[in-house]
Amino acid sequence: MTQPPTLAEALRQAQTPGDDPRPTRLDAQRLLLHALARDPNDRAWLLAHDTDPLPLLARHAAGEPMGYLIGEQAFFGLNLRVDPRVLVPRPDTETLVQWALDLLDGLPPPYEFLDLGTGSGAIALAVKSQRPGVAVHASDASESALAVARGNAERLGLAVAFQHGDWLDAVRGLRFHLIASNPPYIAEGDTHLPALRHEPPSALTAGPDGLADLRHLVNHAPDNLHPGGWLLLEHGHDQAGLVRALLQARGFEGVESRNDLSNTGRCSGGRWPLQR
Repeated sequence: MTQPPTLAEALRQAQTPGDDPRPTRLDAQRLLLHALARDPNDRAWLLAHDTDPLPLLARHAAGEPMGYLIGEQAFFGLNLRVDPRVLVPRPDTETLVQWALDLLDGLPPPYEFLDLGTGSGAIALAVKSQRPGVAVHASDASESALAVARGNAERLGLAVAFQHGDWLDAVRGLRFHLIASNPPYIAEGDTHLPALRHEPPSALTAGPDGLADLRHLVNHAPDNLHPGGWLLLEHGHDQAGLVRALLQARGFEGVESRNDLSNTGRCSGGRWPLQR
């Protein structure tokens, strides 16, 4: 049986160049100190124990997200509990949240907001934390994901109405001023999938071209939007033009995209007409 690396060995491995993302030295040190429930600044202790075995760091070096290893992830100023039942929220999704907040500021009250496929609850909870007066709803097809989201809402003291169901089936009969979603958008067989093997596949892939769920949401969201309501969608780095075309073909107005932190088109959205 292969023994887990020592601290010194794991730090060297962590810094070895490769195709997969590698943890920084600071990440590696944080992981070890967290695992041992020690002061995160106690680097002297690490030097004194560099021969101790480190299975947690070995898991990170093998590609397991830090959010799973430490059990939480920072997102839009919130510390969210995460585990393998949900995706680890990414900083790029904050682009979607900020766009939603900008739009909500320009809409007349009352506001009804829906986060479709909420996962850990990241988008819904971020919106509620920033705009307490907005009625926030969130849905997911996975009961286990909803359990994570509900736990985060309770711990953070944020009132969100959670519904279980497949996409808009979860909110039949309800209408919203703004619907946002970060759906699966990776094509089946994409070469990036092995690096994401620790996260739930159902939250990652959407058909041969990665657009299956995006098409579904664009086609069906108008049934749950108030006239003048908005649909905002996160998508892959090379899908902005395709998603804008879907929105325009469905009849959305004011269609545009927003760039993520790397200046790549990451979210696209449009406004449902006031009259049809």
